[in-house]
Amino acid sequence: MITSETVRQLALALPETMEQPHFEKNAFRINGKIFATHSAEKQQVVVKLNEVDQSVFSAMGKGSCYPVAGGWGKQGWTVIELSSAEEVFLQDALKTAWLTVAPPKLVTKYFPG
Repeated sequence: MITSETVRQLALALPETMEQPHFEKNAFRINGKIFATHSAEKQQVVVKLNEVDQSVFSAMGKGSCYPVAGGWGKQGWTVIELSSAEEVFLQDALKTAWLTVAPPKLVTKYFPG
């Protein structure tokens, strides 16, 4: 299982990421916008993806990754179950969420090409 400390390390390794409380969760933000939340209690990370990436990650996640129920899921919010996801999968999902939410100027600055 992926630990809370590993979640923090992976998320905060992304450029200019800030961690702040968000209700009962920790939120990871870029430029003030949330790209991921972590619930230690539920052992879940929720990431913001576009429709195509959400579909791809859900298919690759083998049951450990799926859209949030209801309208939030239709907006790209996607659950990753830490009890069954692999660390490299979470790392890729966090980076993809960062790229989805970050302003284009920061994307180009930190991930050119």
